[in-house]
Amino acid sequence: MTALSAALSFLALRLWPQGGSVDLVMIPLILFAIRQGTLWGIGAGFVYGLIDCILSGGIGWGWQSILLDYTVAYAMVGLAGLFPRRPLAAVLTASAARLPIHILAGVLVWSSSMPAEFLGMPMTNIWWYSLLYNGSYMVLNALLAGILVPLLLNNPRLQLKRR
Repeated sequence: MTALSAALSFLALRLWPQGGSVDLVMIPLILFAIRQGTLWGIGAGFVYGLIDCILSGGIGWGWQSILLDYTVAYAMVGLAGLFPRRPLAAVLTASAARLPIHILAGVLVWSSSMPAEFLGMPMTNIWWYSLLYNGSYMVLNALLAGILVPLLLNNPRLQLKRR
């Protein structure tokens, strides 16, 4: 599933020049966590984060970005395993756990790139900017996963049986 997530990362819609994209990457990670459990899901997300960091050139941004934007953020997707019988709760948990990590990375790593204006609004608070920036793509990712994960779990041909 980590390899599938890595392959899907190449089909991403990149919204902003400093990173963040709308993609299907979380879907295999959520399915894996639902099927194999939270601990394995966290591990798969962590491994995917390392792979994504290498493939996307994230290493050039420093250890803080590697830790937060890649490994920890995607490890949090594994928390979907807490809700193996409730796919929407799994998706919401994964998304809600990943977003604060990206917001924190935005404040700690990316604050120097905060523009004076974002989405037509003046930006003076780094926390607000990081929430808007990261929330703009994370909401779309959560919506995609919220639609596709239940459909995939309920498709008998795929045999994605829950634990």
